[in-house]
Amino acid sequence: MWNFRVTTIWGIPIKVNISLLIFLPVLAWLISSTAQIEVYAAIVSGLSGTQLDLARLQAGSTPWLIGAAAAVGLFASVALHELGHSYAAMRYGLETESITLWILGGLASFKTMPREWNREFWIAVAGPITSILVGLACYGALLALPASATVTLFVVGWLAVTNVVLAVFNMLPAFPMDGGRVLRALLARNRPYASATRIAARIGTGFAVLFAVVGVLSFSPLLLLLALFIYGAATGESRTVALADLLAGLTVGDVARPATATIEADARVEELVDRMFADRTTEFTVTDGGEVVGVVTVRDFRALSQAERQADTVADLMETDLPRFEETMEAFDALVALDTGGASAALVDGPSGTRVVSREDFSSAMEMRRLVGESGPF
Repeated sequence: MWNFRVTTIWGIPIKVNISLLIFLPVLAWLISSTAQIEVYAAIVSGLSGTQLDLARLQAGSTPWLIGAAAAVGLFASVALHELGHSYAAMRYGLETESITLWILGGLASFKTMPREWNREFWIAVAGPITSILVGLACYGALLALPASATVTLFVVGWLAVTNVVLAVFNMLPAFPMDGGRVLRALLARNRPYASATRIAARIGTGFAVLFAVVGVLSFSPLLLLLALFIYGAATGESRTVALADLLAGLTVGDVARPATATIEADARVEELVDRMFADRTTEFTVTDGGEVVGVVTVRDFRALSQAERQADTVADLMETDLPRFEETMEAFDALVALDTGGASAALVDGPSGTRVVSREDFSSAMEMRRLVGESGPF
């Protein structure tokens, strides 16, 4: 939401989130503060062997120029970091849907995530390696620049230091940060992928709590935001992997139920209510001339008055804009599509006709898998 596409590299859309546009001036202001300039001027002077002129760096509007250049350079570095991940993924034939720059850095969205531990390992470390290389390139430029280029020396030196810090920070085992993904990859060498994800996610949530405590004590809103992000992403990915494991090997055709509880589209809602009580079911497949055309549930008529129930037909209430899946589609992919579309159910087409699948069907399938412990289809 609120992402703006700025360019495309290697066919990958590079997007900027509105949170970054709001944060950039704040970041520029923080970098341009007297304390920051003094600290980094000393560091850059040590790295370059040239004593930077503090008075020149702090004269007039120069601090704002430094802050703006450094802030933009930082997020350009973050984009290169994410492109490092994307390049490694491309080497394995994996597609990157987009790279989004936002207030906490960058996010590379992959179409599919590899489960092979060595692939995930190299994709994860490619980002920090890229940041180290960018830092070394900035350091090389720092040594090559003339001593008179005070402002440029400061910005390039600041980027050299910041890229190394970025690489080191990202290697913390706070899943789903790069270090956390490296940890999961190493754990997955000798244990199931879901188990490795659970362990990495628990460690990630531990780091989230640590960041939150430090954020409160140091009055750092960014650390609190990072803590929330890590906690939500770690628990979310752990849940997703668990669902994928429970649905592994199943197609949506295995999960879909036959359209046994059916009602005609031209039936009155009152008749639907009577059928629901009689059949002890809260969801019906709607047919029109024997063809499945939609789904109706108890939620669809709950707010209707008695007069409306007598006057309206099932066709007036039923959900018709349901997604349609081929029965050979993988069950997990179908569940993701169902959630993404916000639909309560979907129609499943196959040689034997059209059937219906709902979230409850996926839940039942996963519960059966968990209880029985079998990996095959039903």
